[in-house]
Amino acid sequence: MTNIQVIHGPNLNLLGTREPEFYGADTLATINQELAQMAEQNAVQLQTFQSNVEGEIVSCIQQAAAKDIDFVIINPAAYTHTSVAIRDAFLATRIPFIETHLSNVYAREEFRMHSYLSDIALGVISGFGKNSYMLAFEAAIIHCKQTSK
Repeated sequence: MTNIQVIHGPNLNLLGTREPEFYGADTLATINQELAQMAEQNAVQLQTFQSNVEGEIVSCIQQAAAKDIDFVIINPAAYTHTSVAIRDAFLATRIPFIETHLSNVYAREEFRMHSYLSDIALGVISGFGKNSYMLAFEAAIIHCKQTSK
């Protein structure tokens, strides 16, 4: 069975109330629930994790390797632009991942246009609100099916 880990970065626990003009009205619980439904429909095992703490996200990535996670979907949020530690965790574990964002980071402030993860990610999906996660999940399933043959 395919195992996918979804990691939500800092401040994503405030979705639904935080800057809805950028992030929409959906809550993190709603996003996780929709992902769980997709996982069930596709016979995929799903784990979700949210933290505002960089080190906890690094630990989650390291633990994913030990738990035989096949794929990670991560919205690193503000850590996208600052975290060499998260980058190094992905390089160390070699778990394939997709970087995802609710907003189109390229239509926002200039500092948001740089990512420490994009160049090592399998892909980047941004700008589609909660559907960024759903699209990433579909892509992860496809990738896992293709690589397991």
